[in-house]
Order: sequence, then C-alpha cells, then structure tokens
Amino acid sequence: MAAERWMLQTKRADFNEIGRCHHISPVTARVIRNRDVIGNESVKKYLHGSIEDLYSPHLLKGMDVTVKTLLKKIQESKRIRIVGDYDIDGICSTYLLYQALKEAGAVVDYEIPDRIKDGYGMNESIVMAAAKDQVDTILTCDNGIAAVDQIKLAKELGLTVLVTDHHDIRKEEGEEILPPADAIINPKQKACQYPYPEICGGLVAFKLVQALYEACNIPMEKWLEMLEFAAIATVGDVMKLQDENRIIVKEGLKRIGKTKSLGLLKLIEANNLDPNNINAYQVGFVIGPCLNAGGRLMTAKLALTLLLSRKEEEAKKLALELKDLNDKRKEMTKQGTKEAIEQVEEKYAKDHVLVVYLPDCHESLAGIIAGRLRENYEKPAIVLTDGEVNVKGSGRSIDSYHMFDGLNKVKDLLLKFGGHPMAAGLSLQKENIDKLRICLNQQAELTEDNFVRNIWIDVAMPLDYISESFVTELELLEPYGHGNEKPLFAQKGLYIRSLRVLGKNRNVIKFSLASAKGTPLVGVLFTDGDAFLKELGDRRNLDAIYYPDVNEYNGNKTLQIVIRNYKISG
Repeated sequence: MAAERWMLQTKRADFNEIGRCHHISPVTARVIRNRDVIGNESVKKYLHGSIEDLYSPHLLKGMDVTVKTLLKKIQESKRIRIVGDYDIDGICSTYLLYQALKEAGAVVDYEIPDRIKDGYGMNESIVMAAAKDQVDTILTCDNGIAAVDQIKLAKELGLTVLVTDHHDIRKEEGEEILPPADAIINPKQKACQYPYPEICGGLVAFKLVQALYEACNIPMEKWLEMLEFAAIATVGDVMKLQDENRIIVKEGLKRIGKTKSLGLLKLIEANNLDPNNINAYQVGFVIGPCLNAGGRLMTAKLALTLLLSRKEEEAKKLALELKDLNDKRKEMTKQGTKEAIEQVEEKYAKDHVLVVYLPDCHESLAGIIAGRLRENYEKPAIVLTDGEVNVKGSGRSIDSYHMFDGLNKVKDLLLKFGGHPMAAGLSLQKENIDKLRICLNQQAELTEDNFVRNIWIDVAMPLDYISESFVTELELLEPYGHGNEKPLFAQKGLYIRSLRVLGKNRNVIKFSLASAKGTPLVGVLFTDGDAFLKELGDRRNLDAIYYPDVNEYNGNKTLQIVIRNYKISG
C-alpha cells in the first residue's frame, strides 16, 4: 500500500464574513473556499444554484448551425443516424438525442460501436453501413472530434455529418485538427466561448436538446424531464462537480424518482435502491457500472434498450440481466486485480511505472484494474491483455506523471496509442511487452516522494465543535464527488475509551472516543478489525481524519464520526 502524507488546506479568505453573508458557519465557509469557490456570487451559486443559472446552449460554437441543419432534415423527412459510444456517457447521450429527435418528429435511429470489434468512436464500417442504409445525416455524441478520416469518407459519400463531443482536440504545431463536419459542437474548441467547457458528452447533448426544443416550440418541461440523464452522464464520466456540472447533478438527482424511463426505475429497483433518494455515490458506483456492464461484456445496446423500454416485463428482465452482468464484471475485476497485485509484489515492486500483463483478462477490464493498481501503489499503472490480434492495454496515472507523454516517448514500440495525462489506451506486439516496461521505467522522472499519497484535510476541528445542526449544514455542500469531495476534518490525540469489532466479516470497528476536553463521541472505522486490534496493541490514543455524521436507528439520532484515515499515537 502507498504511504500517506496528511496535508492541511491553507487557502485564505475572510471566513467570518463569508459565513455572515451566506448564513453559514465559518468552518463551512472554509470548506467552500477549499473547493476554489471564490467571490460572493460564486458562493451563492454554489450553495443555491438552480436551473435558471445554467448557461445558454447558444453560447456553444456550432449550436445554431446544428439546430438549423436538424430542423431542415426533420422537415424533409431525411433519415438521421445517431452514432454514440459504449460507455455510460455515450449511452446517456444517445438516449437524450434519440428521445428528443423522436419528439421533434425526426426519422431517426442509432448505432453504438462494439467495444471489442469496433473500438472507440466512429469507424469506416459504421460510415459505410450508414451510406448503404441510405442515411442522410450522421449525428455523433460523445465522439467524433477525432474521427477526421472517417468523417472525410462520410462527406465523400454525400452524408451530412454533425459532431457533438467534449473530448480534447488534437493539435499539430498549435493548430487544432478538426474533422470536416458540417457543424461541430465541442466546448473545447479554441473559438468556443462557452463559460465552463469541462462538461461531458451527455451535457453537450442535453444542451442540443434544449436548443432544438426551443426551435420546435416544445415546452421546456419536456426538456427538464430528461435532466436526470445529463446528471447520470456527468457523474458516470467522472466530471468535476463544479460550476454548471454541480447544478446539473444536484437537480438531476432530485428528478430520478420521477423519471419517464421505466428501464431506469427497474434498474434502481433491481439494485434495491430508493428512487427518491439517489445520491451521486450510488450513480457512480451502482447505477453507472450496471449501464457500463453491457458495453464491457456484451453490447452497450443492451443498456440503451433498457432505458428506452416501455414494457414492464421487458424492462425488469433487462435490468436484472445488466445487474447480473455487473456482478460478473465485479468478480472478474476482483480476480484480475488479485493477479495483478501478486505479479507486482513478486516481480515489479520497485518499478516506478507498473506494467502488468494478464493474458486471460477481459480487455474491457484492463482500465479498471489499472486504476486499482494506481490506488494501491500510488504509481502509474498499465494493464495489458490479449486482444483479437495483438496485445491491448489501458493505463491510469498519478498527478506527477503525464501518461500520454510517457507513451509518446516509446511510440516506436507501440502499434497505436492515445489518451491524456491521467489515462491512456495502447496496443503493441506481444514480444515488445518487456521492452515497453523497461523503457517506460528508464525514462520516467519519478522519485519515491511521488508515490506518497496526499490526504487533504479541510479543517483541523475538535470533536467539541460537532453538532447535529453543523452536520445538517454540511448537506448544503452536496452532491459530493470528483472536484467537490466530502469534507474531511482532523483531530489528534483522541482517547479510545472502548471499542467493538462488528460485522459478519469483522470489518467494522465501533469506538467510544473522548476528546482532550473529555467530549465523548461514537466513532466508526471500516477496516480489517482483527488487523487493527493487532496494530493497536495496548495503546489507546488515535489521530483521526474524519467526517461527522448522524446515525439514525429505531427513531433515535446519534452523533458520530466516520474515520477515514488514522494513526495510532500512543
């Protein structure tokens, strides 16, 4: 496991004034400042932002041309084909555009590439199939910005091509390399003036739906009825929950219980969740993985068919099938991660860049397992597996290592690669695996200090400060997620008055704690209980990083802290 370094946030502001102005405590004001929310208007939007605060879709470059083109195609009954992607963002984007175009009276269908057979994005066979099927217009979502050759082929075949995407745009000598599409909506375009470009493909699609409905005089309520899918896509694609993304997720989660998608409700039911109380964690770690499981192990069309289903029995059957697939995926991931860790421990523990070869691993799981290795060792990790022809792999990185640049330095060993600083995909010949490992490690300018995980503490706060009203106030900061993490507090020298190990697997520890002033409080720690008891020995003091919580049981409310990290201090 990676070593930890506890770091206290030291960002400055007049926390008393922020608290007074927005009717919150100075501690909560400090947490908000730690999320880089600066200025009265930004704090107000962070705390109370609503649908009215969303940016106009017309600020997106290419939006008006795209809407005008779609209206013409709809009026002429021209056939439109949506080309999506096989992950949660692509599935939600395709759902949004398909539903909207049907509502607007379009002749429309969709195509989603197969992860194994087609790979990411639009390929030549998809373009040729569209031409053969007498499709007039291809509308991409969550892909297309990199499909320069494929869109060139589509244009040569006489198709209209409209691109909606959010991925980074490739540049050569500082110039953007854009496909020859009839219109492009992508907030990452240099000439796009959209105020917050860090949005996912689903939110780009949702913006297009808004503009299209305006042009067609379809009531705004119809657009809002699909907001939850923009929220699910935003969480599922791990976008930062800041600015507009935060509003979309906050508002979208509220609407999930009233969704018009029978399939989504059946998926929630299959996972024993309450549709009226879905949080971002459940979207990211339960609903999202189920929607992704089809694209990983079978076909992403399974998830889309579920979301579009209007028949009770069909929706229930598909939801259970996706849940079963996800359970299978979890078991396969667990086994693959175990094998990967064993390989690292036996052979590569001293490597700075971990390169693991799992020939029997399903190639769709390589990225997940690479992420687990990165979490475990705080090192960049690449997991390789056998593809249909050559070896394929996925990498996940740490802040101090630019993975795309690292692969670029060894590109002579690769058949194909792509990605960004934190993640990448690649393919190579089997005989080059060891050379790749050696070269990446030789060229990586990393030190042992880079492999220490920084744990950021918002406030060093004594237990004496915690109250039920303070816990309630912290709820204003939700939803939590990437870029808006759950606040963490810390206190040294907590005295362990008593403790019990609970749970069937003895993986929950319940403490009776006391602060230096003698304030008592319950503490909960999720870890290997027996290993903790052995580590604790006769000592009775604990330094803890925690967040406060209220435990409700049989109608009784009890203040407690959930301990995230600890050091036994004597």
